[in-house]
Amino acid sequence: MEAYSAYWHNLFNFSGTASRKYYWWPMIINYILGIVLVTLIQSIAGQPIQDIHSFSFNTLSNIVLFLVWLATLSVKFRRLHDSNHSGLWILMEFVPLIGTIWFFILMVLPSKANRWS
Repeated sequence: MEAYSAYWHNLFNFSGTASRKYYWWPMIINYILGIVLVTLIQSIAGQPIQDIHSFSFNTLSNIVLFLVWLATLSVKFRRLHDSNHSGLWILMEFVPLIGTIWFFILMVLPSKANRWS
């Protein structure tokens, strides 16, 4: 839970570092929470989540999605810094297939002494 708490506390922190633990635990927790929440909302609403057209629901879900995206972006920058790479390496994700694989490799690299510590 410490890693997940740090994930949200560093929402706007694009400098510094994040160890593998501080990157992977929030990613796993967010993935599981997403599945649980979507399943729960769909079962309560009785229809697929794409078919829910409520202004308040759409607004709330867009705000939550933006905050999760921003926190994930910042932890990716910090994780890259921890493995002694510039945050600009995040652009590798835009290269189809190869970029995704390479970015995954960057996320599993061990921590190194770096200039962002």
